[in-house]
Amino acid sequence: MRYDVDVEAFWRDDEIAHRDNCFFPGPQTAFGVRMSGECVYAELGEEGDPWVPEERGRAIDLYRRYNDKAEKIVGRRLLDEDIPPLDARFPYVKRIGEAFGGTYSIVHATEWLSRCIEDCDQLEKAIARVETMDFRAFMLPDNWQEEKKRIFETYGLRPPLMRHIRGPVTLACSLMGSEDFIFLCLDEPELARRFSRAVTHAILGMARVMDEEAGVTPETEPGFSFADDNSCLLTPEMYELFGYPVLRDVFAVYSPNPGDKRYQHSDSAMGHLLPILGRLDLNGVNFGPTVLAPEIRKYLPHARIDGCVSPLVFMRNEEDELVRQVLRDCEADRICGGVNISTAGSINNGSSLESMRLMMGVIQSARR
Repeated sequence: MRYDVDVEAFWRDDEIAHRDNCFFPGPQTAFGVRMSGECVYAELGEEGDPWVPEERGRAIDLYRRYNDKAEKIVGRRLLDEDIPPLDARFPYVKRIGEAFGGTYSIVHATEWLSRCIEDCDQLEKAIARVETMDFRAFMLPDNWQEEKKRIFETYGLRPPLMRHIRGPVTLACSLMGSEDFIFLCLDEPELARRFSRAVTHAILGMARVMDEEAGVTPETEPGFSFADDNSCLLTPEMYELFGYPVLRDVFAVYSPNPGDKRYQHSDSAMGHLLPILGRLDLNGVNFGPTVLAPEIRKYLPHARIDGCVSPLVFMRNEEDELVRQVLRDCEADRICGGVNISTAGSINNGSSLESMRLMMGVIQSARR
């Protein structure tokens, strides 16, 4: 079957579909795919590394040419061509992994947080350091205030907030190694609980510094989200011991009201943790391609479900399977509502605009 699309009608109906966190009973299921800067290389037949920041001039050119093509195929300019100049970037602010002693580095074109904790003694020292840390002194470089003033006066920009962070389990696995962290939860549960409390303390302390620098508060700028792929490695009991308390306590500060963003991304097979995550009343989730909307809805009645299309199927442009998965999620939306058809994880280089158009056509054909 050929799935063509009335592009103008699609985007008009898609705007309606996104109302009420995608629970509005509009004419079609919401569509969340907007592509990414990684996709310009394969689409345009250009050389480049999708995971390494592109030189600004070339990035603007690639994005403009990509958008010209996207406008013809899907009716939208998808990538932001307004890339700030280098001198509009704020000085580097140290991050949570560094607070515990790790370092961030690029390996094989991907950023990694290095392991720095080899045993319980080193973990206790790292926790003690974080528990007494002056986060402002630790995070901000010596030239922070002068650069902050210059950037605001020149560009009108305020420092970025800390409202999204690597999730607690992924953070711990990076700092300790996955196996050692799992054994910590099994063999030293009290130390694992103390580690969990230290992670919460660091998140709230570091986020508070950036709030003060930007002149906001949790009340004026609520909401928080986590990306915790490694959460799938823990049993429910281990996750409740370590991961759940972090999300619970951070959301209590930054997302206390029903409409405040409480988001969890874990593009992994973590369906066994849904009953615990359900207690957080998340209102947005993006899980792995094996964790499907009907199962999610059992535990998260108010969550917009971003997914569950396999990003590998999209990247490989496997048309028949892409159609099957989009139809599956459209049917799930009719049954349980709140589905925003997206990939269960990142959109990778190779994912084509023609495949995006195919998804649009399937959604339009499967109208509610």
